[in-house]
Amino acid sequence: MDTVKPVKRFENSNCNGGCPVENALEQIAGKWKGLVIYHLLSDTLRFNELSRRVGSVTQRSLTKQLRELEADGIVARKVYAVVPPRVEYSLTEKGTALGPVVSALHAWGSAHPRA
Repeated sequence: MDTVKPVKRFENSNCNGGCPVENALEQIAGKWKGLVIYHLLSDTLRFNELSRRVGSVTQRSLTKQLRELEADGIVARKVYAVVPPRVEYSLTEKGTALGPVVSALHAWGSAHPRA
């Protein structure tokens, strides 16, 4: 009798030496990072406007997420030397490259609403 060998879908996806998926998720994973990227894809925004668009995020959480995105080279922060201080956030080239990923997530989320 022949034995059926199970198909290994991800046999060439060993993540022990630095998985690209893990790398990507480490940079964009965070409760608010996806929404920040989504809103910055269409506009350069000041902190308060970004906070309004994201929703029920605290100032502290949004600041932390923005700092992490900035440290990873996804978001650029521009400070203007005016009184009161004016700060604008935009996506870098690296951040803009996430556009198709965010669009795919948007399409998937629209097609598969949470029950």
